[in-house]
Amino acid sequence: MGNPSTRAATVRQDDHVNDRDPASQASRLPVPAPDPAAMREQYRAEGLDESELAGHPMKQFERWFRQAAAEGAVFEPNAMVVSTADASGRTSSRTVLMKAYDERGFVFYTNYGSRKARDLAENPYVSLLFPWHAIARQVIVSGTARRTGRDETAAYFRTRPHGSQLGAWASEQSSVIRSRAQLDVVYEELHTRYPEGEQVPVPPHWGGFRVAPRTVEFWQGRENRLHDRLRYVAEPDGSWRVERLSP
Repeated sequence: MGNPSTRAATVRQDDHVNDRDPASQASRLPVPAPDPAAMREQYRAEGLDESELAGHPMKQFERWFRQAAAEGAVFEPNAMVVSTADASGRTSSRTVLMKAYDERGFVFYTNYGSRKARDLAENPYVSLLFPWHAIARQVIVSGTARRTGRDETAAYFRTRPHGSQLGAWASEQSSVIRSRAQLDVVYEELHTRYPEGEQVPVPPHWGGFRVAPRTVEFWQGRENRLHDRLRYVAEPDGSWRVERLSP
């Protein structure tokens, strides 16, 4: 077995040696954060020309949306950043899921008590951003938001999974709560009241917004940061003007 004091001295000596070992010391050092200034990606060479655009921005959006969704090229291509400002001009942004689009604009759903809904009640001007990084594309929209009708809201609500329907009732979106447990208790109470298979009523405080675009920019990444940026601008007569922006 050996002398215990000798074994202890050996252990202490080994520890001392390991402390002096550069490899051992390096393994215990925190991994440095990557330097964002050194991060660079060279974007695609193929560009975007005015002659390639559809006559209406929503038709052009449909083309790009199909490509972004094809074969999983972009994770959740309907995810968009919604930026709002309140009456005092204080801005906020968040990612939401677009649930419909047509020539009238883009539709998303939310709790009407949420911060974004309160902002839009005071200031209907909104910006949308579809960040399709995987294919070096962005779509940037500016426009005005208006609530969708209750019939349209109800039709969409009934397509949601049962759990998501209950979640719309359980969450007082953007409000401060004591704990996650509080939220889970409310959800379980709702699940007991409306079990799977039973119709869940549409919450009166929940519904959609449709963003009617005034400008729609299609951003295509290019080499050397000389990107293509083509922007549709709505004209008073209902037509659209296309302008090229410097990158």
